[in-house]
Amino acid sequence: MTRVFTLTIDDREATGREDETILQVARDHGITIPRLCQLDGLSNIGACRLCVVEVRGVPKLLPACTTFINEGMEVYTNSERLQKYRRTIIEMLFAEGNHICSVCVANGHCELQSMAIQLGVDHISLPYFYPKRTVDASHERYALDRNRCILCTRCVRVCAEIEGAHTWDLMARGSQTTVITDLHQPWGTSESCTSCGKCVQVCPTGALFEKGNAVGEMTKHNSFLKTLAEMRENDK
Repeated sequence: MTRVFTLTIDDREATGREDETILQVARDHGITIPRLCQLDGLSNIGACRLCVVEVRGVPKLLPACTTFINEGMEVYTNSERLQKYRRTIIEMLFAEGNHICSVCVANGHCELQSMAIQLGVDHISLPYFYPKRTVDASHERYALDRNRCILCTRCVRVCAEIEGAHTWDLMARGSQTTVITDLHQPWGTSESCTSCGKCVQVCPTGALFEKGNAVGEMTKHNSFLKTLAEMRENDK
């Protein structure tokens, strides 16, 4: 039998099942916690670290998307410490890539851009890396611009968990980490890719996009994801 826990989030009493995360319970009670890698219908991996929260009695910050609730837990989601931490993360994402919003295909439809506005990041105080990253436009319908990738792994997870193609993966470590198709071959020559476009629709930035669309048409439609995930779960 699933237990129900009572906890406080930002000094507000909340309840949730033992199998729910802090992020889920917070959202159920109208409390918004910033995140970039998390998306309903995909597994949670805590990659972006934007959703970290403070829990009384725990010295380190915990990712809300992967931390399950406990009885009597006291959670704080928007302290000054957390706000500063999140702004630093956004700055790091901009500094580590080549995000030129004015010429990006996702300008105005980018979750990273929206998050920066939401958190009040209007300039970057960190030194830019200016990495040399490649663009793969070998696919007939879609393209990959690694300069705009934030390594959220949404594409990797939706391809594996929803489409079942396992086309996308990560290669290398640290600052050299990059997304690849199959065994690091051009996307257009991939034999596993089904050209479903799910990876494009869940990408939070302009890293994955559909060719031939104007900037104003680069909206992402990922509402299908939760429905497909629920249907798959019901079929088990």
